[in-house]
Amino acid sequence: MATIGILGAGEVGSQLARAAVAHGHDVVLANSRGPETLTALVDELGPSARAAPVAEAAAAADFAIIAFPYRPDDDLPVDELAGKIVLDTNNYMAWRDGHHPVVDSGEQTEHELRQAQLPKSKLAKAFTHLQAPNLFRLAKNADDPARLALAVSSNHPEAVELVTRLYDAFGFDTVDNSPLSESWRSAPGTVMWQFHDTGQRREDLVRNLARARPGTRP
Repeated sequence: MATIGILGAGEVGSQLARAAVAHGHDVVLANSRGPETLTALVDELGPSARAAPVAEAAAAADFAIIAFPYRPDDDLPVDELAGKIVLDTNNYMAWRDGHHPVVDSGEQTEHELRQAQLPKSKLAKAFTHLQAPNLFRLAKNADDPARLALAVSSNHPEAVELVTRLYDAFGFDTVDNSPLSESWRSAPGTVMWQFHDTGQRREDLVRNLARARPGTRP
């Protein structure tokens, strides 16, 4: 079992922490306001969880999850995450994050920009197209014919392998939508996004990713 550093403890980070602890992992949580603000969540999660400053959480992690939006001026723990797989749960939404011209033009995806912020890490886009509270409600055993699937995008096969194992443990199949330059296919506004609350079976997700067209992102 891994120690997972979760950077960002809003709805997504908190729910992923709950899922990780439920499946036997340790979590180290961090946010921008300091570990003392995470006391209630840590108490809820129990002895497998603790809070720490961002750099300490990143250093303690076997792999990390980033659960906050991309910003060009983010000060990320680059050295502490060096050599590690980092899962980026962000979705680019210009109404919330502001416009990034290279993303709007299709020149790069927001996840390629995040990878550039963490040049020593192996980034994967993961857990981005299912509402966080549904992680438990929609999870199914591997032999269930109605099992749903989640997409992953990365430039690093070992990151895809890790996400695939994590998805499977959490109760989902995997569709590999690599590399990061293709990660826009699972962004808000694309064909598959209309199922972000209900989920999709593997064959449906594959088809809907293929149906995505540039210029549909908000």
